[in-house]
Amino acid sequence: MPGPGPHVQGEAEKSKDFSKAIKRLARELKPYYFRAAIGIFFAIAGSIIAIIVPNQLSDLTDEIAKGLTSDLNFDVIWSIALTIGGLELGSLISETIEGFTMTDVANKFARELRNRISIKINKLPLKFFDQNQTGDTLSRVTNDVDLIAQTLTQSLSTFIAAVALLFGVTIMMFVTNGIMAITAVISGLFGFFFMAIVLKKSQKYFTARQKQLGLLNAHIEEIYSGLNVVKAYNGNKEAGQKFNKLNHKVYEANRKSQFLSGLMPPMMGFIGNFSYVAVCIVGAVLVSNDTITFGTIVAFIVYVRMFTSPLSQIAQALSSLQSSAAASERVFEFLDEKEMDDQKELTTYLDKDKVKGKIEFSHVRFGYDPKKIIIKDFSAKAMPGQKIAIVGPTGAGKTTMVNLLMKFYDINSGTILIDDIPVSRLKRENVHELFTMVLQDTWLFSGTIKENILFNRHHVSDKKVREVCDTVGLTHFIKTLPHGIDSKVSENDDSISSGQRQLLTIARGMVEDTPFLILDEATSNVDTRTEELVQKAMDKLMKGRTSFIIAHRLSTIKNADLILVMKDGNIIESGTHQQLLDQNGFYAELYNSQFQIT
Repeated sequence: MPGPGPHVQGEAEKSKDFSKAIKRLARELKPYYFRAAIGIFFAIAGSIIAIIVPNQLSDLTDEIAKGLTSDLNFDVIWSIALTIGGLELGSLISETIEGFTMTDVANKFARELRNRISIKINKLPLKFFDQNQTGDTLSRVTNDVDLIAQTLTQSLSTFIAAVALLFGVTIMMFVTNGIMAITAVISGLFGFFFMAIVLKKSQKYFTARQKQLGLLNAHIEEIYSGLNVVKAYNGNKEAGQKFNKLNHKVYEANRKSQFLSGLMPPMMGFIGNFSYVAVCIVGAVLVSNDTITFGTIVAFIVYVRMFTSPLSQIAQALSSLQSSAAASERVFEFLDEKEMDDQKELTTYLDKDKVKGKIEFSHVRFGYDPKKIIIKDFSAKAMPGQKIAIVGPTGAGKTTMVNLLMKFYDINSGTILIDDIPVSRLKRENVHELFTMVLQDTWLFSGTIKENILFNRHHVSDKKVREVCDTVGLTHFIKTLPHGIDSKVSENDDSISSGQRQLLTIARGMVEDTPFLILDEATSNVDTRTEELVQKAMDKLMKGRTSFIIAHRLSTIKNADLILVMKDGNIIESGTHQQLLDQNGFYAELYNSQFQIT
């Protein structure tokens, strides 16, 4: 896992971030172009209306000025006033339609991104989740997607409308009076220059902020999910120190990015006031020479405000786009992760009702890192209905063999065969439906007891569920719950013990008839008395099935048909329990160590 510190990239390395991310975002928005175009059209329409209003104000001012030396023409004044009122109403309607349309586009795009992420998660190999923190992935789904939606809602149309307003106002100023237009534009160019400098400096901090926020979320998720361990080992101080360190880095990246982007509005305000003063001075000189009327000065005062206002809006929109670029880069990086092979070309299919139950490992080699092989030359054969136990010290490769058998990982070389058919010719879904797995790690989702037992199985009768609960020993526990089998439970429910969770997991595995069974330390969280009950249930469950049992308690696998002893990725011994004890080798040493008192 990479270190959490914000790495401020070099200029050459980070220069691609903003432009490439924005281009990618534009490509992803292609299906929404039409609806977005409607919103942008009304945004531009509002800008055009805003440009027309100063001309009407100029006419109104000149008409009032004339009335100071003669009678006021109220018909003309009312006509101009009604025109201005109509334009303002049109601007209100345009802005309303633009806001509704862009909000709709942004939220639908965000919904599509979340759907794509959800689909993507199911297509990613297990290796991705082994190498990436859960909290960082969640941050991409929540914070980053929300930030993209917020930018589309608030900044995209604002940016385009501001650009249209900037060009429109510039043209109208030159049409009205060239000298005053040049005065306003020259003073406004300082704003463009300042904005370009700030954008160049601040992008790296926006990128760092999103990265550090993901790392902070990953740490929070990790600590809260293991809070009992943290408290038991008095790790609160260390966890708090790491949180403070990560939080400080988020603060620093956020402070610098917000400070630099926050410089733009006041700077734009200063430039606007500077332009306002310059226009007033030049306008006063031109009026004194009878070159322009007083109404032209009024119009230019409004134009100057309108000229600097889009500069400020563009600056703010670009700041938001910078944040969105950093967020979209993380989201699309996730969506571009290498997926598992689609396996469409695989047509071989094994019907679980017709599978005989033979499995063979032939010279299997595998390493999570191709440069570090941990399963070096594994060969074994399981005949139909046999109970195969795999034992060995921690790190010997026992669980890895199960992962390979379930096709969670692809082997580097060798062959795994099911009924003499290579697993490589079978789709993952086909392989998974042949196996029932009961793992050491329990997992419950928010739902009823019944829903947890019947997870993803809809054809199992209530009678079968009750029989399984009786067999496993869950019936008494279920009767103590307020709503029985329909009582709600969740992963964070402290009222359910680890042993009860394990029994629920075992019951989940027992409701489905499959030809193969994998038990990975399935009784590790239950007491000795419950283990005896579960062991009897397991014997019933394993009857007629080819079963693989991974166990550290060697007393639980005495009746296995074949015991494979693994060490350093190889089988060093094999045989029945008694045969291995008679050999007085590594297995005998492991078995006898359980009864030694030190």
